[in-house]
Amino acid sequence: MPIRPGGSYTYRFTIQGQEGTLWWHAHSSWLRATVYGALIIRPKEGDSYPFTKPKRETPILLGEWWNANPMNVVRQATRTGAAPNVSDAYTINGQPGDLYNCSSKGTVIVPIDSGETNLLRVINAALNQELFFTVANHKLTVVAADASYTKPFTTTVLMLGPGQTTDVLISADQPPARYYVAARAYASAPGAPFDNTTTTAILEYKSAPCAAKNCSSSKPVMPSLPAFNDTPTVTAFSNSFRSPGKVEVPTEIDENLFFTVGLGLNQCPHHLNKTRRCQGPNGTRFAASMNNMSFVLPSKISILQAYQQGIPGVFTTDFPANPPLKFDYTGNVSRSLWQPVPGTKGYKLKYGSRVQIVLQDTNIFTPENHPIHLHGYDFYIIAEGFGNFNPKTDTAKFNLVDPPMRNTAGSTCEWMGSHQICR
Repeated sequence: MPIRPGGSYTYRFTIQGQEGTLWWHAHSSWLRATVYGALIIRPKEGDSYPFTKPKRETPILLGEWWNANPMNVVRQATRTGAAPNVSDAYTINGQPGDLYNCSSKGTVIVPIDSGETNLLRVINAALNQELFFTVANHKLTVVAADASYTKPFTTTVLMLGPGQTTDVLISADQPPARYYVAARAYASAPGAPFDNTTTTAILEYKSAPCAAKNCSSSKPVMPSLPAFNDTPTVTAFSNSFRSPGKVEVPTEIDENLFFTVGLGLNQCPHHLNKTRRCQGPNGTRFAASMNNMSFVLPSKISILQAYQQGIPGVFTTDFPANPPLKFDYTGNVSRSLWQPVPGTKGYKLKYGSRVQIVLQDTNIFTPENHPIHLHGYDFYIIAEGFGNFNPKTDTAKFNLVDPPMRNTAGSTCEWMGSHQICR
């Protein structure tokens, strides 16, 4: 529900089966660009972490910053049909860091002391951008993602899509000094503009030689970050996730859905000035789609209200369970398939049904990473792969033993596209 200026609202809910890091954000257009925070779920009283309790915990919230009102940014994109202007900076806990000229005095300090093992709760609260994350000269042990524990694995770099969280243990096993914590873009869409800057915080040892003086004069150690289009690193990281042990994955499926994801182009409506009002490629308007359907937001009443109150004419329930037309999704897609159909459609599921969803990226206009989130639900990611999903051969690759549980999936891709299967 909307909260009026100066008002408040107490939201009470029951946590079931989740421990770790989630987050909250404003749910009104792009206000969530700056209105967000961490939601931390610790073990209930009498329980413990499935790893040695860390000395301290630090939430790390990654964000995007525009030197403009973000509401004006999205309004301009909606009005013109062009892609939104890219951000001017990334942030860690609200601060861009000292690699930007404007913010050197506001760099976030993450404290640590020699011999400690601490927990970093990393959240990608950015609107649009997948982000690499690393700490100079330190290894990170992943222990949870999206408030579900994982089988621990060690890495030097994380990649989080918007909305994803990753909990990592970091050991203070390096010489006492100052080390950069850094994040930069993972941008997989060929030729698409993106914010190619780096945000930083500083991991500062309490026993660092400068600690008793003024550490600001001591330059931190800079980490090595992957190239912005390093898909092999992203793939290796994503494939490392497993549940801590055997899980009960549904083996009998009631609904088998196949969703293609694409970024298409709509022709400029005749009543609009093509030059001023349609500023996508060649005077068109960008239109994201699933199964060739481009969502149209109801103008007067929400879909949920219409459903609960039985109000007709707001949406229909004929969203296609499969692509209306089968084609080589990751090949050279015919331009006749670039224009999606607008509509406000839903797909009805019977309560308690067991659902498998294949998310197939496409080469419509350009392939890119598409984070997918389903409000209120977790799911198991049982397979990922490149190219077109083949049910005759790819099902043999399904992990039905210990797949990771997530609440946000990223359909990671490169020039050949990708697919992901969730239950």
